[in-house]
Amino acid sequence: MDLSNHTFHSLFDQLGLPSTESEIQRFIAEHRPLSDAVALADASFWTPAQAQFLREEIREDADWAEVVDQLNLALRA
Repeated sequence: MDLSNHTFHSLFDQLGLPSTESEIQRFIAEHRPLSDAVALADASFWTPAQAQFLREEIREDADWAEVVDQLNLALRA
């Protein structure tokens, strides 16, 4: 089990996305607000691999689940 403390920066790295603070803020601003009717992993802006990763992390309550939840909230605010 990976016991590291995952952050937005590391999540964006994991997803293969630009991960500086300004790039993360830009991504969130460009994709917010995500409709409550759309599950995070079903959003149109993910690649199939990114969507699968997000879906699995939430479903399995895996290491990344907490920061994925934080991203979900940030995109809906």
